[in-house]
Amino acid sequence: MKLETQVIHAGGESDPKTGAIMPPIYMTSTFEQDAPGECRGYEYTRAGNPNFTILESVLAAIEEAKYATALSSGLGALTSLVSQLSTGDRVVALHGLYGGTYRLFHKVFNRYGVECLTPPLSDAKTLEALFIKKKPKWLFFETPTNPLLDIYDISALARLAKKHGILTIVDNTFATPCFQQPLKLGVDIVWHSTTKYIGGHSDVIGGAVMTNNKEIKEKVDFARMALGLNPSPFDTWLINRGIKTLAVRMQKHQENAMAVAKFLEKHPSVKTVHYPGLPSHPQHQIAKKQMSGFGGVVTVDFNLSPEQTKKLLSSFDLFTLAESLGGVESLVNHPAIMTHASMPKEERLACGITDTLARFSVGIEAIEDLLADLNKIPQKKR
Repeated sequence: MKLETQVIHAGGESDPKTGAIMPPIYMTSTFEQDAPGECRGYEYTRAGNPNFTILESVLAAIEEAKYATALSSGLGALTSLVSQLSTGDRVVALHGLYGGTYRLFHKVFNRYGVECLTPPLSDAKTLEALFIKKKPKWLFFETPTNPLLDIYDISALARLAKKHGILTIVDNTFATPCFQQPLKLGVDIVWHSTTKYIGGHSDVIGGAVMTNNKEIKEKVDFARMALGLNPSPFDTWLINRGIKTLAVRMQKHQENAMAVAKFLEKHPSVKTVHYPGLPSHPQHQIAKKQMSGFGGVVTVDFNLSPEQTKKLLSSFDLFTLAESLGGVESLVNHPAIMTHASMPKEERLACGITDTLARFSVGIEAIEDLLADLNKIPQKKR
């Protein structure tokens, strides 16, 4: 079954009692038991709920995974995974992490003895030497990265990690299962902030973990229950509703993003455009190999002063200055001040996150209107 069909029909059986085409919202904290310890599949919503099950069946189908777990947020999903590590364990996290991910590793779990190593972008030999020396439990990365949209070769990294018995975990939030399926490329675990494209309407917070490993699924489910990382039934219902238009939304996001990237690449006030769909992108060929589309995020380093950049980002009409991404509406973000402010400045700069960098989440509005809004960028000679 094609993904365009799965997003609509996976997990979409009508309600057995009423025949309702759309599932009801099971807004209950607890469930009746037939006898002590004898339940009908659910006991307490922190541990499970029919709305969780419905969403998980859809998520597993579109990511081509055996198992999925719905969680409270993207960081909740990551917490369910990191909680399985022990004091002294190490994680190799490649450059390009969301600021909240960086914060969770370096300002929370490091206090419990989990070390997060963030080596600079390097060749396979250097990375393998690090594996041999540090013996990490995980290789962890995003692709495309946040916010610079670097592309990592998923298959090559997964093979290298497996050679050394290292678990590979990929954040697939930016690409979504529409454009990239890391499990098929050899990865062990995929996680998402379903707040973003999967939900798609900027009205819900959620996360998910997908895997083909039953033991990992059981541990993530346990963490959800034990740590209270569960979403609400209504949140999962909203995310499931959003998924039904995921395929058509992603196509429009990509079409608009490509047009925006090409427009900005020619603009005299733009120093660099980061978009994996452009031939000028340094990993364009890798992106073409492992992705069927390039997503809806375009990142730009302006040929302006930091103050001019901040003033510009507040001046748009359709590109709203706000955190997050992946909604139907267009947003713009200043990573150094907003999403990546928790990173030390020297580390931000080492990753290319300058004070003149902006991340555009290109929505599904009419492209003519979006380009007209971008005409507010001052014309500056290169």
